[in-house]
Amino acid sequence: MTAAPRTPAAGALAPASDWSAARIAEAAAGIVAGDELPPIVQAGHPVLRTAAVAFDGQLDPELLDALILVMRRTMHTAPGVGLAAPQIGLPLRLAVLEDTWAADEGIAAARGRSPLPFVAMLNPAYVPIGPERPGFFEGCLSVRGYTAVVRRPERVEARWTAPDGSGRASEFTGWQARIVQHETDHLGGTLYLDKAEPRSLCSNEEYTARWAQPTPERAARALGF
Repeated sequence: MTAAPRTPAAGALAPASDWSAARIAEAAAGIVAGDELPPIVQAGHPVLRTAAVAFDGQLDPELLDALILVMRRTMHTAPGVGLAAPQIGLPLRLAVLEDTWAADEGIAAARGRSPLPFVAMLNPAYVPIGPERPGFFEGCLSVRGYTAVVRRPERVEARWTAPDGSGRASEFTGWQARIVQHETDHLGGTLYLDKAEPRSLCSNEEYTARWAQPTPERAARALGF
C-alpha cells in the first residue's frame, strides 16, 4: 500500500465539532459516573453530523479505560457489533468493535462474516484495498427500525491508536471490514444511510418478513436497486 489512510470523503462534508478538551473530559466523566448505561442518540441529533475531535489526551488513562468499558457494555446491551463515541453523545474519535454473536453458517459464509475480537480504536482511518464492493443490508443503532443495502469495499487497511498509546495497523476483510468502515464513518459525521441504495431502505419488520436471505439479490430485483 502506498496511499496514506484517510477518512471517507463523505465525512469531510461534516462541520468539525467545537467541543473543547475540558468539555469532552467533563462529559466523559459524567457518562462513566452514571448509574445507567448512556442512551444511544438517534439520527437527527447534531452530534452524529459533526466530525468528532481527534483524541490527543483529553482523557486520562483511567477515565479512558472506564469510558471504553461503558461503551462496550452499551454495545452488548443494544445489542450491536460496534459503537462510536458520538453515538452516546460524545464527539471524540473513539470506537469499540466486537462481533462474537452466533451466526447461521450459510449467511456467515455468504457475507464473509467471522468473529471479530474486541478492539477499541482511537483516531481510526482506513483505505480500501482492491475494487470489490459487495452490497449487503446494514443497520445502525442510531437509526432504529430500519435497514438498507450499502456497497462497501470488501477489504480495507485500517490504522488506529490503541488505548495504551501504541500505533496499530491491520487488514480487515468481509464483515469485519464493513464494521470498521461503519464505525469509522460515524467519527466523520457520516451515517450508513448516506452511502445506502435509497430504494433498498426498509423497516426491520419488512426485512425479516421478505428479505432476510444471505444476500440482497432477491430484494434488488423486487425493489429495483
